[in-house]
Amino acid sequence: MENRKLYRSNTNKMLAGVCGGLGEFLGLDPTLVRLAFVLMGLLGGHGIIVYLIMCIVVPSSPTIS
Repeated sequence: MENRKLYRSNTNKMLAGVCGGLGEFLGLDPTLVRLAFVLMGLLGGHGIIVYLIMCIVVPSSPTIS
């Protein structure tokens, strides 16, 4: 069983890397995740709240030196 962790992406990001990291974690295209957040934001505003919470809670991906 693979031990995967959710991180904000440092390489595939537009604002904070939440959608890029979520896309990598779920194996989806980050553009689809971004579209889902935009739709949630337009249909009640929950997408903005969830995105901001994830910016605070989800750690940035560790850098490999």
